Amino acid sequence: MSSATPPMVSRPRELVFYTLVLMAFLAASGVPTPLYQLYQQSWGFSTSMLTLVFASYLFALLVTLLFTGALSDYLGRRPIIFAGLVIELASMGCFLLARDLEWLFAARILQGMATGIVTSALSAALMDSDHQRGPVMASVAPMIGMGLGALGASLLVAGAPWPMRLVYVVMIVIFACQACRLGRMTESVTRRHGALASMKPRARVPGSVLPTFVRTMPANVAAWALGGFSLSLGPALAEQVAGFHSALMGGLLACILSVMGGISVWRFRCFSTRTILLLSSTLLPAGLVLVLISVYLHSLALLITGYGVAGLGFGSGFMGALRAVMPLAPAGERSSLMAVFYVVSYLSASLPALAAGVATQRFGLEATVYVYGAFVMLLSLSVLVSVLRRPAAVAPLP
Repeated sequence: MSSATPPMVSRPRELVFYTLVLMAFLAASGVPTPLYQLYQQSWGFSTSMLTLVFASYLFALLVTLLFTGALSDYLGRRPIIFAGLVIELASMGCFLLARDLEWLFAARILQGMATGIVTSALSAALMDSDHQRGPVMASVAPMIGMGLGALGASLLVAGAPWPMRLVYVVMIVIFACQACRLGRMTESVTRRHGALASMKPRARVPGSVLPTFVRTMPANVAAWALGGFSLSLGPALAEQVAGFHSALMGGLLACILSVMGGISVWRFRCFSTRTILLLSSTLLPAGLVLVLISVYLHSLALLITGYGVAGLGFGSGFMGALRAVMPLAPAGERSSLMAVFYVVSYLSASLPALAAGVATQRFGLEATVYVYGAFVMLLSLSVLVSVLRRPAAVAPLP
């Protein structure tokens, strides 16, 4: 059996280090966002291909996560995290050397594989480091990291030399330093047999959980559909509303959405699941209403405000749906349920964004935004109706 650090032992050094590594991986995932339009202008590919490049990252992440999610329980946290860092360095190298669309696909697929490998290992390492603060860091760090990555890349693209390359040099240095530092961390798991057998994907929703899963999952789908659009077509939307090209604006919107999502996870974590879902299904549609009005009025200030409000719903939608279903599953089936949760999350971030990319080519960005926004709002509002129809005193959520 694996031997993790005893529950009462807190290791602040490991907690900080693994939090920073998780933030770096998600920051790297947000780095290409403000660069997509530069790539598109330089290499002349379509908007649908742009969203396919983005989706290839999520597909690779999902497949890798399903097959390798339990490996660190058998091989140890450090070996799996190190493997992820090596693949991530290869991905950053591909971005750095990219000359055409094929390089972008290779870089994004490698990045998805690297992130998929380390996602479970880093979450488990954070839990091993501190059983109280670790889960909170595992929830907040990805959103903060993704936002800071998009914003940092925007600043470098807008104000530094070598705009299509410099940010990847920075990320290579960060990941190389983390790979060197990893060896100084304490391993919390004893290697054991069964690693190969653990790579069999297990994804299942227990029958006892299914009704709640169906009622609350639209909150998660809405959250990730908005996130996927923002990380792929968000810069194009910012440019259309602002009326001028600005790499900074595209990264700023992604940053606002992600950081506000992280803040909502932190601030709402002590609320009941019912309250979190009510907040999510109110804030996300309200923010999207402001976004759609900003598109009609071409108001940049309103667009930024709308993204800020929607960001609060983004983070709380993910957290609320997760907290509604996970406690209902028997202990032996939670990993299978978590796999389904990841599948739904990443497909929600990729497939609607792909459809939006195709629709943008045919109907234009503005018309696509109106339909996409209405679709996400309806998903979120369906959860609001479902929660309000089940009074807390009669059928409380966990």
